[in-house]
Amino acid sequence: MIQNFFSTLLVVLALSPAAFAAKITDGDIHKGDYKWFQFNFIQSIDNKIPFEMQNDTYFELEFGGRSGILDLYGFLDVFDSFDSSKSDRHDGDNFFFKFGPRLSLDYMTGHDLTAGPIQEWFISTLFYIGDRDLFEQYIGLGTDIQVPWLGKLGANLMARHVRENFDADDEGEWNGYILTTNWFKPLVEFENKSFITWQGYLDYKFGANKIADDVDRTSWSLEWFNGFYWHTKRYSVGYGPKYYQNMALFKSGGFAGETSGFGHYLAATYKF
Repeated sequence: MIQNFFSTLLVVLALSPAAFAAKITDGDIHKGDYKWFQFNFIQSIDNKIPFEMQNDTYFELEFGGRSGILDLYGFLDVFDSFDSSKSDRHDGDNFFFKFGPRLSLDYMTGHDLTAGPIQEWFISTLFYIGDRDLFEQYIGLGTDIQVPWLGKLGANLMARHVRENFDADDEGEWNGYILTTNWFKPLVEFENKSFITWQGYLDYKFGANKIADDVDRTSWSLEWFNGFYWHTKRYSVGYGPKYYQNMALFKSGGFAGETSGFGHYLAATYKF
């Protein structure tokens, strides 16, 4: 199954139709470069992280940007930031790091691979790194899709490789896939140039069959976050409900606790 996935990936990478005009006609692939960095203060409420990690107050460093062929997004969560005994994270894991570099196939081939609503193709990678027992790596294909009303939707389909997974049977192996999407949709703009957005993501893991025989684990999981934020140039505040199903491939109600249902996030942000 993994071999078939990468065979398809290699075929797509080999496409370089002569009919497509070059995206960058003057050779300057850095014309559209940009970067952003922000500091988030977050309160999580009743979220469905395994082992009852539901409520915490923590800091997050979030960043992203574009430089030539490289498109980048990531964040670092530092849990129990106030060393509070009331936090579910107290004396537990200290951080979680998500890092997602993508390499533009359009820029690498020198051709515009736009097709209908598809604006650009990428080689997508993703890393999930936890404090103690989590290290997952992903690689596959990604696109930016222009969706009516919504605008640009990022989408990636990647194969999953496991370095560490809480002592699961799939450690050191390829096991399953992930489909990720993300969006940022301005809904209302005010005269002072502040605005309200609907922003979020959906991550769907599936096909992790090498742990399906474990009574406490499952081959698929879902995370779906929908945030509503008020933005100014330097600040934002917002609220987002998040729906979980079998979070982190742990069956809900098993030894990892409740991993399905709704959680809630409150956030205040300073933008650099």
